[in-house]
Amino acid sequence: MKGTLVACKDVDDLFKALNMSHCSDEWRLFIDSSKVSLKAVLLHNGKVLPSIPVAHAFGIKESDDSMKQLLQYIKYDTYTWNICADLKVIALLLGQQLGYTKFPCLLCEWDSRDKARHYVKSIWPLSKFSSGLLSGELWFCK
Repeated sequence: MKGTLVACKDVDDLFKALNMSHCSDEWRLFIDSSKVSLKAVLLHNGKVLPSIPVAHAFGIKESDDSMKQLLQYIKYDTYTWNICADLKVIALLLGQQLGYTKFPCLLCEWDSRDKARHYVKSIWPLSKFSSGLLSGELWFCK
């Protein structure tokens, strides 16, 4: 990953420095990505406590490798916060292709290029990503 990544490697110590207790069930990880930067912020579920930035990357390509490295730096596997993000970031986390894809649905294999069957076929087979999405397992956690 080319560019600059600044990340908090010890979230528990960060919370101690802020005089706050950390229970990973009370926080969710918000990830925002653009063409030039990637940000990760912890948001309190009750919206009572302030948001806490835990990582910022600048000058990196928007890819699954940069996302994986960011999550490794902040030790996501240790805390397993719920993740909230836009659909582009979710697609990166699930290992899906970005842009105009043949199967844009996260849950099924709805074929966006099959114009003849769009209004005829109503039941599409499950996507290979749907089992991981529904069980809470993401590709980078395996």
